[in-house]
Amino acid sequence: MDLFSNPFYQRALAAALLIGFANGFFSGFVVLRRNALSVSALSHTMLPGIAFGILLTGALTQASAFVGALFAALMVGLGSVAIARGNRVAQGTALAVIYTSAFAAGVAILPRLDTRQELEHWLFGDIMAVGDGDLQIAFWIGAFTLISANLLMRPLLLTLFEPNVAAAQGVPVRFMHYLQFTLLVLSLVSSLQAVGCVLSVGMLIAPAATVSLLTDRTSALFWGGGALGAVGAVGGVLLAAWMRLAPGPVIVMLLGVMFLAAWVFSPKYGVIALRKS
Repeated sequence: MDLFSNPFYQRALAAALLIGFANGFFSGFVVLRRNALSVSALSHTMLPGIAFGILLTGALTQASAFVGALFAALMVGLGSVAIARGNRVAQGTALAVIYTSAFAAGVAILPRLDTRQELEHWLFGDIMAVGDGDLQIAFWIGAFTLISANLLMRPLLLTLFEPNVAAAQGVPVRFMHYLQFTLLVLSLVSSLQAVGCVLSVGMLIAPAATVSLLTDRTSALFWGGGALGAVGAVGGVLLAAWMRLAPGPVIVMLLGVMFLAAWVFSPKYGVIALRKS
């Protein structure tokens, strides 16, 4: 119980709750869109963005890391959407080319940086180092993502499943594609402090993927994913404190355990249910 009176753990738990729910909610779009590999590519793009931020500012700070990661992920993500508009190159192909090029550029400049060892903090996250400014960023990004997704839920889903029908009904399909990737990038960057570049994929895929094994309701993917993401993030911080481990990896491992449990025990799609049928 002493943890709850510690200001570091208070901020860590608040950040876990905010980031876990917002990312868990948006994971519904990732699962429905079936673009988990795109999320993985964008998450790794944040590393060269951080490297370029250090190169331009000369120091590794919260601001340079956040702005660099956000800029790189937006450029790669929205760039792939723009290239795919011509229908000659698939979006996945464009994303792979731009992502690997950006990542190669980041790797090339790493030897010129004096802060390479400090980058581990951003690779795997350190939610215990969250400050008041990071909490504000997580809150506003989460609020913007949740409000935008709920206000535009119908056109976003219609664009996701039936883009031609959406266009015929007057939905700005191109804008919706850009908006989805923008919200995806913002969700990734918001979890940068908590779990880092490498592990941020887990928070944006595992919650809704777990819920999808338990129910067929689309709305449950979002709200259930948000609840599961929040429980997994907060539970990961508490479990990490008890086990004396880094919180970021524990959060993602806990979400992975929940997914495997759903896969085994799901009454409809689980291993046990399939064997009985």
